[in-house]
Amino acid sequence: MTTMIALLRGVNVGGHNKIKMDALRSLCRSLKLVNAQTYVQSGNVVFTTKEKDSRKVGERLEDEIEKAHGFRPAVILRTAAEMREVIKRNPFAKRELDPAKLAVLFLSDELSVETRKQLEAIKVGPEELKAFPRELFVYFPNGMGRSKLSPAIDRIVKKTATGRNWNSVTKLMGMAEKMENDG
Repeated sequence: MTTMIALLRGVNVGGHNKIKMDALRSLCRSLKLVNAQTYVQSGNVVFTTKEKDSRKVGERLEDEIEKAHGFRPAVILRTAAEMREVIKRNPFAKRELDPAKLAVLFLSDELSVETRKQLEAIKVGPEELKAFPRELFVYFPNGMGRSKLSPAIDRIVKKTATGRNWNSVTKLMGMAEKMENDG
């Protein structure tokens, strides 16, 4: 069994695309995703599955959410092993930063080397960005809400992405590791 972390894009944000977490867990169970556990209300779910292809799992989740709730959020998945690597790669790990202001943007598809270089060349105020093939690490010292960097990222990336702050990333990893150990 593979432990996976599903990150739903744009769920329960600003009163749109509402889905209750108990409904999301139930939907996961209906898809034979085992021991589904959610974290906060923004569409994070950890589960185990026999399926190895995370893209197929994501598409099934998107299809079922659309059928049941009338909207289709993008679902970006990472296995527990992939999330461990994300955490190991944190380019800000040696700095004392507020974890609520460090975001990881999880991408649906890999970025080219050229696109990553273009992103890292953006200089907007005190914000910092480090680009990897499937994730962007962004430090927003003044918070994400008034970021001038976010619109620039959107213009360049042109891929589906969803962000989680560092607290959420590490909490989801902890949930996945517990699931693996209890497995």
